[in-house]
Amino acid sequence: MNKLIGIIALLIIVLGGMWFLTKDTNTVPVTTEEDVTKIIAEPTSTIREFTVVGTDFKFLPAEIKVNVGDTVKITLKNPDVMPHDFKIDEFNAATKIITKGGADDTIEFVADKIGTFEYYCSVGSHRAKGMVGKLIVE
Repeated sequence: MNKLIGIIALLIIVLGGMWFLTKDTNTVPVTTEEDVTKIIAEPTSTIREFTVVGTDFKFLPAEIKVNVGDTVKITLKNPDVMPHDFKIDEFNAATKIITKGGADDTIEFVADKIGTFEYYCSVGSHRAKGMVGKLIVE
């Protein structure tokens, strides 16, 4: 009986030591979805400005990278006589439809979600014809 108690005590000590050595002391406990949202959604003081040109059923640049929490300011320039706009559904961000060549419109939003999001022109079949790009939030 004493041998069994000794083995159990030894197992408890070994397992406790293994737990202590593998424990990550730098983690922040996150217990609810609301906690996760608070961590991700905190705005930073960084403002990232981009000029996007919409023409020939494409956007230039076709990819924009920002960090989570950045304020993103995008100016859409339309050199075409064909109307264009710029939309990112996940951030509820959209320029007005620019109908005159040489005109522009600016939007601003906080990139409060991590992921890759499509931006597109919502005019007619422009999106289907390839007038899309990627906003990457890291």
